[in-house]
Amino acid sequence: MSDTPMITVCGLKKTFTLHHQGGIQLPALSNVHLTVQRGECVVLYGPSGAGKSTLLRSIYANYKPQTGAVRVRHGDAWVDMVTATPQRILEVRHQTLGYVSQFLRVIPRVPTIDVVSEPLLQRRISREAAYARAQSLLTALNIPRRLWDVAPATFSGGEQQRVNIARGFVFEYPVLLLDEPTASLEAENRAVVIDLIRAALARGAAIVGIFHDEFMQQAVGTRLYRMGTEDVD
Repeated sequence: MSDTPMITVCGLKKTFTLHHQGGIQLPALSNVHLTVQRGECVVLYGPSGAGKSTLLRSIYANYKPQTGAVRVRHGDAWVDMVTATPQRILEVRHQTLGYVSQFLRVIPRVPTIDVVSEPLLQRRISREAAYARAQSLLTALNIPRRLWDVAPATFSGGEQQRVNIARGFVFEYPVLLLDEPTASLEAENRAVVIDLIRAALARGAAIVGIFHDEFMQQAVGTRLYRMGTEDVD
């Protein structure tokens, strides 16, 4: 782990308003402070409803907090994902910030090999090189060759999640957000994901992850960050 910060979260507050239920306010994040360095995997933990996924989605700018800042090191600059323009957010996601959610969301009828290789093809990497990287990950994650040309919508939940993981790791993002990536995986494929995360850490990626499995927390986490309190990191 280096002493180069890649994410700084300062004073983050997020409250959801249920407009169809009389404007009920649901506090999700309160005064969150967090710094994540290169080569570090910070594991978010705490009870259900503590705001773990909300924090990840706020870092990725899917949610907009009411107050605070989420700064991501993007090249030589810092970008505040709370105040950045949509165009700037897309640029950060394209070059710097990867996100593996709990569910695979893709365009129907697109073959698995294209789903996984798309992040590389978007960066104008040759189709041959993109397919080679995608095939390597699909093989490692035990997706049979016969399924590579099939759209993943028909796959089991575990197979879809392995495709999701392959897509998330196909490009070497400097920063990775992982939302329970191994929740539906058995031990063999979970071990593959551990290797992928450790390899990303070894090249200097900064990772924030949610892993409800204590084994995964210990296998890849370099630090735990408790959610559901107002503790300052």
